[in-house]
Amino acid sequence: MPRANSPLPWRLILLLLPPPLAMRAAAAVDTTTVGFTEVPLTEAQFPVQRPYDVPLHEGFAFRGGVRRMWVYCTDKPHTPTSRTKPRTEIGIKQNYSSGVWQFEGYGYVPSGTTGVSVMQVFGAAPPHATTLMLHVYGGALRYYDRQLVEDRIYDRWFKLNVVHDVDAAELAVFVDGKRRLRVAGRGGCVHTFKFGVYTQTRPSHRMESRWRDVKVFTKKN
Repeated sequence: MPRANSPLPWRLILLLLPPPLAMRAAAAVDTTTVGFTEVPLTEAQFPVQRPYDVPLHEGFAFRGGVRRMWVYCTDKPHTPTSRTKPRTEIGIKQNYSSGVWQFEGYGYVPSGTTGVSVMQVFGAAPPHATTLMLHVYGGALRYYDRQLVEDRIYDRWFKLNVVHDVDAAELAVFVDGKRRLRVAGRGGCVHTFKFGVYTQTRPSHRMESRWRDVKVFTKKN
């Protein structure tokens, strides 16, 4: 028998609750990272890409555990030779090429921000550069500029989990613990998770997203 001060497994707790409470508690249990191991990350693994002629403090702030990133559609790319659109974005320095990997973070998109990617799985087989991108258009989170993932994300914190099974070539996106998308991978040898703001089609003049408690998990197949 467990000692008196040992925490009870959550399944046993649900059995001990009255049915209405048990149903609500079960809905609140988030199992997206069950079976995964968190990967230790240092602050050096969160480098910021930003317009090459803009000082860091004019597009990025890190206070109270919240990373705030913004960019303007008229800004320059992140290098003088790049042909990509403006971004203020973090590419986590934790590359992977096999197994199952998971991004977790709490995101916040202020109203008015549109035409922007706020999270991506970078790396894919040509002609693609990314395996997955999550865009924001008019308050809706979408798979690229297509399939709806989650509506009404403006001005609220939402929990985002993206699971990438490299060997099975499959990805799943969870918002607030509920699976909202399941898509095929796009190949590629090396991948990494990125988040922030990266200009896409029909952008607002100013784009911003905020992130906290960003983590990376992995597990073996």
